[in-house]
Amino acid sequence: MAANTGQASPDDVWLATLQEEVLEPELPIIDPHHHLWVRNGYTYLMPELASDLASGHNIVATVYAECHSMYRSGGAEESRSLGETEFVRGQAAMSASGGFGVTRACDVMFGNVDLTLGAAVESLLEQHLEASGGGFRGVRLSSGWHEDPQIGNVGERAGLLMESAVNEAIGVVDRMGLSLDCWLYHTQLDEVAQLADAHPELTIVLNHVGSPILGGPYRGKGDEVFADWKAAILRVSERHNVFVKLGAMPIRMPSYDGDRTLPPGSREVAAAWRPWMETCIEAFGPERSMYESNFPVQKRWCSYQVCWNAFKRISTGASASEKAELFAGAAARAYRMERVR
Repeated sequence: MAANTGQASPDDVWLATLQEEVLEPELPIIDPHHHLWVRNGYTYLMPELASDLASGHNIVATVYAECHSMYRSGGAEESRSLGETEFVRGQAAMSASGGFGVTRACDVMFGNVDLTLGAAVESLLEQHLEASGGGFRGVRLSSGWHEDPQIGNVGERAGLLMESAVNEAIGVVDRMGLSLDCWLYHTQLDEVAQLADAHPELTIVLNHVGSPILGGPYRGKGDEVFADWKAAILRVSERHNVFVKLGAMPIRMPSYDGDRTLPPGSREVAAAWRPWMETCIEAFGPERSMYESNFPVQKRWCSYQVCWNAFKRISTGASASEKAELFAGAAARAYRMERVR
């Protein structure tokens, strides 16, 4: 992202050139996955989020997703992520003041705790619960890993999700009534199924449609990836304690032959995402599927307004009750949030 000097980034300016009529503007939405940060000179905090939330959609509440933001600079390494939880509590208080719109932004959150600590995570989780003022709902483990050096791994090593100490810690998360968000790649999806079997009462939220790898060694193999991904998604969906987030997908692949000087509109975005998201919705059902913005990461490729219009286009044929689940109900249930109003 470009440096922020108090003005919008080039990405923001480019995307803002495309304005659309908001589809179904009254439909209540909970955005279950966004970040806030100051990173590489780019600022995305409550004022920037509030601007996006005011783009015309009826966003009633949001869920903050951990992103290693605002960690404490000192103290024990395992306690530094408490800084992020403290920061989010402050951002939620700013939102609750009413000075940034009507959305309950950062209404709840999931954070980062070192799950390799095993049972010792309990005291840390208790500290996060206290630091959040009641908004801490769970933990995310980012374990995406592939042996090919072309892949940008988000996990520390292969098989992290299956390690005994990690599973011991996940057992504590389960016992404390918290949820677990999982971010890994499509080649690892069977690990989620195994985890769900080992912890059948634990609410597991699979991030980003299972993150199919479409670059590196899989470049040009989209059909093969889709087939392998779909088979694994169907296996994971058989575990009824697993939810799936629908978002964070590429819009324009290397083979795209359209005009790249124009920002993508919601029709284009919906066409790119539809096969993946419809597969997930059919497998998990609307009651365990939730659309996510993944902002500001997604902001590099489309605007907030366009993103939610695209989701609404994908769900054009859904019933009112199905839309209520996809856009708010599943998220509220997974993260134990106040009913949509």
